[in-house]
Amino acid sequence: MQTFLRVEGVANAFLNSIIAAGLTVLFSILLGAPAGYALARYSFRGQDSYRLLVLLTRAFPLAILALPLTVTFIRVGLYDTPFGVSLIHTVLALPFAALVSQSLFMGIPREYEEAAWVFGCTRFQAFRKVVLPLILPGLAAIAIFAFVISWNEVFAASVLTVRERTLTAYLLGVLSESPLHYRFAGGLLLIIPSILFIFAVRKYLFAVWGVGSK
Repeated sequence: MQTFLRVEGVANAFLNSIIAAGLTVLFSILLGAPAGYALARYSFRGQDSYRLLVLLTRAFPLAILALPLTVTFIRVGLYDTPFGVSLIHTVLALPFAALVSQSLFMGIPREYEEAAWVFGCTRFQAFRKVVLPLILPGLAAIAIFAFVISWNEVFAASVLTVRERTLTAYLLGVLSESPLHYRFAGGLLLIIPSILFIFAVRKYLFAVWGVGSK
């Protein structure tokens, strides 16, 4: 493992994967939770169509969108950056984040927020003090899903990067001609961050099933 980590480009690719996955988690929650809240709390024309369109974003194969995405990213300066990769990964994770958030908010009675308003809370305070603690387990599940999607995704990361590749894209090109022990080291390096991230949010995730953790 020490020899593998000293290979040129591995450390930078690992850092790029961490940045892309972290931004994907952040964007998925910041965009998916408000969308889920709107779908759960408000009725508006085209609500069902909007929900369907959110799901249909997963119907477009990345292979078809690869060329126009590459051209667009080059024009706006996002090509070959972890931030650009994270945007594509957010698109992949956002339907799950929005629909899971909707189910979370639908499971919390609106009367809880109304009671908080009666006792002097603003809408934001009611959300932060009453609703947010109740949906943390669900947000943990969304975060894990978004992190794993970003960490394991290889096609978009390979197409949209050249020098600043993520670890999966880097290993795809390097390990195919590497010795077997290098391949094992690369596979282990891919697994460790996901396990650590799951352990970091496990107390919120376990709360979904009512399991306590110390």
